[in-house]
Amino acid sequence: MSVTLEQVIEVTKELSANDRALLAHCLISSLEKTQDDDVDAAWSLVAEQRLDELETGKVQGISWDEIKTKLK
Repeated sequence: MSVTLEQVIEVTKELSANDRALLAHCLISSLEKTQDDDVDAAWSLVAEQRLDELETGKVQGISWDEIKTKLK
């Protein structure tokens, strides 16, 4: 591992959880050789629908702590 990569990893640890998730997504996406534009559009539509369901009260969100408890 190069020093530069080690530095990147250390700086990355200081990012917020959302920023680390976005970075992970970008890195994984960069590994894909071919990209299907329809997939991005489909995920965008799903995200918009889920946000709408939360905002209108159609569904109730649960906390990460509740999820972890249910998984145990």
